[in-house]
Amino acid sequence: MIPLQAPRQNPVAIRVEDVSKRFRLGTIGEHQRLTEAISSRLKAFLKPKSAATHAMSKDFWALKQISFEIQRSEVVGIIGHNGAGKSTLLKILSRIVTPTSGRVGVQGRIGSLLEVGTGFHPELTGRENIFLNGAILGMKRTEIRNRFDQIVEFAEIGPFLDTPVKRYSSGMTVRLGFSVAAHMEPDVLIIDEVLSVGDQAFQNRCMGKATELGNQGRAILVVSHNLAAISNICSRAMLLEHGSVVLDAAPKETIEKYLQAMRCDSGRIQWELDQAPSSDQIRLHSVALRNAGNQSSGNQVDIDQPIVIELDYEVLVQGAINTVQIHLKDENGVFVLSSANAPSMNLQTDATFGQPLELGRYRTECIIPANFLNDSRYILSVFLGPQIGKPTIECDSVLAFSVLDTGAMRKEFLGSWYGPVIRPRLAWSSRPCNASRHEPNTVKSGH
Repeated sequence: MIPLQAPRQNPVAIRVEDVSKRFRLGTIGEHQRLTEAISSRLKAFLKPKSAATHAMSKDFWALKQISFEIQRSEVVGIIGHNGAGKSTLLKILSRIVTPTSGRVGVQGRIGSLLEVGTGFHPELTGRENIFLNGAILGMKRTEIRNRFDQIVEFAEIGPFLDTPVKRYSSGMTVRLGFSVAAHMEPDVLIIDEVLSVGDQAFQNRCMGKATELGNQGRAILVVSHNLAAISNICSRAMLLEHGSVVLDAAPKETIEKYLQAMRCDSGRIQWELDQAPSSDQIRLHSVALRNAGNQSSGNQVDIDQPIVIELDYEVLVQGAINTVQIHLKDENGVFVLSSANAPSMNLQTDATFGQPLELGRYRTECIIPANFLNDSRYILSVFLGPQIGKPTIECDSVLAFSVLDTGAMRKEFLGSWYGPVIRPRLAWSSRPCNASRHEPNTVKSGH
């Protein structure tokens, strides 16, 4: 990490030059004793060329020659699929990880929020952790005291200030972590997807605070799958794919390219055996989407028919337990719905939920009712694992599809139906209000 020169005159807050990061797969950490390093090097030298080539295949390049600059007062978003290298980049900028090659220059003090509980001691109270975390981030004790009340008020943890942090929920912990990082008035604030742990009101306040800091001359770097937030608060957005920056442009342009990259025109994705997402217990073979009664609907489904989401998977271990969960977002990244095959989340109980499964292939289906989603484009993510909320297989943005309104099932207004992402057919009725003793006729409609 190389500090930028002439900080008062240099408008550049972050400069990244040809940064690459390599990890070794199949090893724990990157550090070895000297004897281990010499031994491994000697073994690699003595192995045949083919074996040496196989050993090199264990190298995984999380980042590949990334270069960019961020000016002061800029709020920059980073988007990309899981595994694109976003978190690795932020850890390098936060000085947690060192790059394999390249140079990074950061001007001024850095505040970062990368993981829930970063810099907190679970046995210490919230009050004590404010001083501890503030000191880690470079704040003086007098600075922390002067901003203590603001930090507590923003985090909304006043009643629990003297409670050990280990008893905090993940939402409380991230609120406190963000509040400390934001109120230290950093020159560079780095925020990872960790903010998704908080509720919507707190996320909105965080984004508002990020915008406020940007207006004060700070550089803000935000990683988020919330495309609406990226579009609203960022002046630039970078798209990462396989460790490289493929586009650095206005948020609207970058988001459009991101959405185009995830679109699957077949309405079905099926993996080869050696490429299928898998854990030690489950292997996912395919994800498909269609209208009920159709074998295939492509990537377009009719709004007037139920939408069926199918997942085919294989149980690899006798007695494995598997749960299935889906997330649905619109093309602006707005979270539409989340559902799982748990009895508490379903109209009907899935007989396989929580039950040990025999070896073999299974198909799980989820049905979205007709006339529920508005006519728009949606992105589907699926998650599998022994527990809901703790998946071992994560397929983010696995399919994209369009819901089309043909107007075939309604005779009223035939234009595009104005409104948000859902537009269910609800029971409506109207009748004249008069003083007649007779029961008035009832007129019913579908919307």
